[in-house]
Amino acid sequence: QLVESGGGLVQAGGSLTLSCAGSGSMFRFNVMGWYRQAPGKQRELVAFVTSGGRITYADSVKGRFTISRDNAKNTMFLQMNSLKPEDTAVYYCTAGLVHWGQGTQVTVSS
Repeated sequence: QLVESGGGLVQAGGSLTLSCAGSGSMFRFNVMGWYRQAPGKQRELVAFVTSGGRITYADSVKGRFTISRDNAKNTMFLQMNSLKPEDTAVYYCTAGLVHWGQGTQVTVSS
């Protein structure tokens, strides 16, 4: 019910925009966010946004990533700039930590 897209291979310093599309019921959750999981590591928070517009970012992405959601279009975005090799991971969107997408791979080459 959540589908991510927009991942790919990019050079360090480049940009990507991830999208998360879902049904309307998904976007009724107050908190929606992005997580990522690198090989051999635990899944970690990237950013989340509430329905009221409150946003929280992981320290590692502050100033480089921007999260946004459009409830009218049932879509959430993650704009990623100044990408680093350590951003390489599978990125997942979540609605309330209850529903998860299948993930999209982001690979940043040095």
